[in-house]
Amino acid sequence: MASKPTKPVRKSGSPKKTPPSIWGRVFGFLLLSCFLLAALMGGWFYSWTTEAQPKPDAGAVVLQPGNVQVLAEQLQAQGAIDSATMFVWLARLTGKDTQLKSGRYRISVDMSPLTLLRKISKGDTDELMVTIVEGWNWRDVKKALSKNPYLKHDSAKLTDAELLAQLEISATSPEGMFFPDSYQIEAGSSDLKLLARAHRRMQQKLDQAWAGRKENLPLKNEYEALILASLVEKETGKASDRPLIAGVFINRLNQGMRLQTDPAVIYGVGEGFDGNITKAHLTTDTPYNTYTRGGLTPTPIAMVGEAALKAATQPADTTAVYFVARGDGSSQFSNTLDEHNAAVRKYLLSR
Repeated sequence: MASKPTKPVRKSGSPKKTPPSIWGRVFGFLLLSCFLLAALMGGWFYSWTTEAQPKPDAGAVVLQPGNVQVLAEQLQAQGAIDSATMFVWLARLTGKDTQLKSGRYRISVDMSPLTLLRKISKGDTDELMVTIVEGWNWRDVKKALSKNPYLKHDSAKLTDAELLAQLEISATSPEGMFFPDSYQIEAGSSDLKLLARAHRRMQQKLDQAWAGRKENLPLKNEYEALILASLVEKETGKASDRPLIAGVFINRLNQGMRLQTDPAVIYGVGEGFDGNITKAHLTTDTPYNTYTRGGLTPTPIAMVGEAALKAATQPADTTAVYFVARGDGSSQFSNTLDEHNAAVRKYLLSR
């Protein structure tokens, strides 16, 4: 009798082989696809961050204060990058999204987004400077501030009285209150911040000059010294003449003579002055007409530098009470009216 075939015995522990299911193959394909896509995206992202992009013609960008999204949008708007979103991701992935600083940044044609990000996170700005010029009056300063595209023009919204109150300046006019110099600013900062700095500098310089003043000057206080310095500033064509011009004004004040300084008259005429001073200007009374009124003007007439402050508080020892411009920037000083009239005929009327 034939024996029955026996079933092969499966060894204990060996898994039963089953063909892979369709879902397994799909999952594997998707996993591989995701890996390849991530690799491609990563390579593309790395390429974007490290390769140079077209840059704006100006060679610089100006960033106003804001978060990483705001700054990235400004960069894209100014042509420094082509994707604000990509820049935001780059900043966040590198941990620099909270380190970005506003300001003006100079950029080169070979600068990559990664290099730009590092520059902005370090605050490596191209300095922005605002200059207040010696001899400018308050109108000139306001005009310069209003034309500066990197400042917030907060002072334009204020009257002079409101401006003085906000800056805690006790004077009745902003005239002469701001020290002429070049000031570094941040893009987007308020012009009030700049004016506060300039006023602090002026007060420091004025305090120093007043502390070192000569004895027996006919000046009651620091403010009068500032007024006198502004007259010296506007009358000076040659730096070395400042102490002598101040000496003439001091002599006139001591002798009760009127100062008769044309720049003060011109200041009193105001914006209507056409550049040609006439007899009518000299005889028409205003608070600043030093031909019709004695003593100092009621306020300074200009922003003054350190040299004018020193001249006003340390004037030259001179007996002169007259001076006239020679036409070359210097002045001719005279002790008597006859000498002065002769100098006027020689240097002024001949022109």
